[in-house]
Amino acid sequence: MSKELNDKLNQAIAREIQVSIQYMWHHVMASGINSASVKEVFEKTAIQEMKHAEALAERLNYLGGTPTTQPDPIKVGGTLEKMLEDDLKAEEEAIKLYKGIIDLARKEEDHTTRKLLEDILSDEEGHHDTFGTLLGK
Repeated sequence: MSKELNDKLNQAIAREIQVSIQYMWHHVMASGINSASVKEVFEKTAIQEMKHAEALAERLNYLGGTPTTQPDPIKVGGTLEKMLEDDLKAEEEAIKLYKGIIDLARKEEDHTTRKLLEDILSDEEGHHDTFGTLLGK
């Protein structure tokens, strides 16, 4: 495994930890007349993101790297719309990051890492669609 792939996988882990915390706090903090259905979306997405962090950490550990335990900066609070906007942006960042890691894994002929990231990318695109739909975009 190259240093670049090691660093990118740790970047992905930090991001997954970040959003799992961010989305769980949005689940806890969401309030108002429109919050009931959105709270469940935040909670389910947070759990899925934590599973992504675990899968990425297991893969990095297998490859001989040391998974990070530090999340990227967490954005919480504000109106329900602001929370959704922050979460939509986080998913856009993840999609870009994961496409880059997939390309890198392909170049390094690491088919297992590539497949793992393709599966996670599919989930992230689903999250992006969900948050965008909730925002009416």
